[in-house]
Amino acid sequence: MKMNKILSTLWDYALISVGSLIFCLAWTSFVIPNGLSSGGLTGLCTIIQYGVGIPIGITYPVINIALLLLGFLVLGKGFGIKTIYVIALTSVLFDVLPMFPQLEVHMDEKLLVALVGAAMESVGIGLVMLRGGSTGGTDIIAMVINKYWPISVGRVYLVTDIFIILSILLVPDKGVVDVIYAYIMMIGFSFGIDFVLLGNKSSVQILVFSSRYQEIADHVIHNVDRGVTALQSVGWYSQKESKVLMIIARKAEMNGIINEIRGIDKRAFISVSSAMSVFGEGFEEVKSGVKIKKNKIEEGK
Repeated sequence: MKMNKILSTLWDYALISVGSLIFCLAWTSFVIPNGLSSGGLTGLCTIIQYGVGIPIGITYPVINIALLLLGFLVLGKGFGIKTIYVIALTSVLFDVLPMFPQLEVHMDEKLLVALVGAAMESVGIGLVMLRGGSTGGTDIIAMVINKYWPISVGRVYLVTDIFIILSILLVPDKGVVDVIYAYIMMIGFSFGIDFVLLGNKSSVQILVFSSRYQEIADHVIHNVDRGVTALQSVGWYSQKESKVLMIIARKAEMNGIINEIRGIDKRAFISVSSAMSVFGEGFEEVKSGVKIKKNKIEEGK
């Protein structure tokens, strides 16, 4: 049992290390060599340095230390230790990787640079966060909010980065073009990080319109192992009463369920829509806000 725990911890740190390397390569190989920028704490500290002259070497650790304390209090000691490891590792990598100019990729197409940088950054940070760590900065803010409220990590990044990137305009030698490319990278990262973190956890809502609804419902329940809700419906043209089946499933299960339905009724009308959040048995736990524990003092003691 103890050996399994050790191996699990080593595996966590191995994946965190790989994620940190990919994250740093996104910046040192693509973003920085091509003169682009983005959001996050790194972007904020860079803008502060350009605007008021305070070096990033001072603002980056100071802000990160404050956020680390928040992470310790809200997310636990394990989170803090892994995040300290990531911050230390990425700091070393940001110093070492530029020593290898052969790793730099210079491209004329800035749009492609922004998209590649966003993809690599989302994969790198995604790997780190999946193992309970963080690269610091706005990562910690995103994980704290996501712990207590059902708001996706990508959306938190989106809001914070909007304000960080807009502040680029306060720097004299930066312009609208720099902001546009930064926003492109930010949006790409936002969608990318959600894809990496949610992946097969993404859910869909399937509505089935079929005269053979009872047969389909029984088949889905007993063979697909998903619940079915029958909704009363009336066809407005025919004025005939029927049932509409509603099925909530993982996105990875969608094609299989549709094929099963088609196998029973090829003429069935099927509507599929994305479900932002699904809570309950078989899906995610409800995040209803910060829980405040109150100590009960028994009277008479």
